[in-house]
Amino acid sequence: MAIELGDIGFGFRPRAAYACDPAQSRGRFYPEAESPTRTPFQRDRDRIIHSTAFRRLKHKTQVFVAHESDHYRTRLTHTIEVAQIARALARALRCDEDLAEAVALVHDFGHTPFGHTGEDALNEKMAAWGGFDHNAQSLRVVTKLERRYAEFDGLNLTWETLEGLVKHNGPLTDAQGRGLKGTVPQAILDYSELHDLELDRFAGLEAQCAAIADDIAYNTHDIDDGLRADLLTLDMLEEVSLPGGILRGVRERYPALDPVRTGHELMRRQITIMVEDVISTAGARLAELKPQSADEVRQAGRTIVTFSADMIPAEKELKAFLYKNMYRHDEVMRVREDADLIVRQLFDAYLADPRAMPEGWREGLERASDRVKARHVADFLAGMTDTYAIKEHRRLFDHTPDLG
Repeated sequence: MAIELGDIGFGFRPRAAYACDPAQSRGRFYPEAESPTRTPFQRDRDRIIHSTAFRRLKHKTQVFVAHESDHYRTRLTHTIEVAQIARALARALRCDEDLAEAVALVHDFGHTPFGHTGEDALNEKMAAWGGFDHNAQSLRVVTKLERRYAEFDGLNLTWETLEGLVKHNGPLTDAQGRGLKGTVPQAILDYSELHDLELDRFAGLEAQCAAIADDIAYNTHDIDDGLRADLLTLDMLEEVSLPGGILRGVRERYPALDPVRTGHELMRRQITIMVEDVISTAGARLAELKPQSADEVRQAGRTIVTFSADMIPAEKELKAFLYKNMYRHDEVMRVREDADLIVRQLFDAYLADPRAMPEGWREGLERASDRVKARHVADFLAGMTDTYAIKEHRRLFDHTPDLG
């Protein structure tokens, strides 16, 4: 059952009963007086945007190292695109747009320099001390590492935003507390002990909107960047079901269109198709479940905001294509190997001599345990931009790989 046109929200209709209501927020870890001009979720969004971690996303890798071209996506431009799609989904489903936007804007705060390469390197280096997980690191950033306020560390975000940050991809544990996808990172378990994030339940619809917006954004803009980098061609995309069908339609309608504009037409149509597919599928599930509160969404036992049965295999096929032809391309892998070396060598240098870290990061580590010292080094490294990591490596080592 597709969602009816009259049921789609355009921003001027009231939130649905199943939406997260800012007036009923479960609050913040540190109680604060409410703002007279902003809802709690709007306030969260503003705190996220004004944070240091948000600005650092500008120089963190999405796929291509940030300085390779002015036009490739960075972690920041990716985040902005995710937020735009998340708002569109939340608006159509009559959820709280500000909460969906806040979760989208904060979801990548824990990413290291050099994208997943840096995360993999840090995870291996931290294996003896609990590993490294970018989602858990995002939580550490907003609850501990950001230091902007006089009365608390972190950003003191609402429970709903933190829940969305931690669980936007689904529950982390079963009802008995066992991890559903392996061991739950200790940082998440520790925080949830203090401020129960209900790790065995689904997140609200707003967080689900942010999660699938992430998939839609990178499935589309990674094609755009791949075309720009000459790793992909339009002819290659014709062999993939989702973009191939769209591309044939564009070429039939605009036979003389140049390749660059053809690519852009493909991108905009693909986003529209995927967004409308999600709206229709979520609308059908909401009509079936009829949740009357955000808690009923959390208790539904399944994801509501998702792709249709027809879109799921097409989306998986596209991901497999991108993995084979772009993410594992020889040139991308060469840069990844060099970036991996930079992160590993920096970690080893700081762990061996914390005095190599700047003032403000090295204090109090002389007598710290290896576990505390290693986590401190991981926090410092994870917060780096690509450019700062390269600069630090050049300061500490005689030779730094050229990632250009």
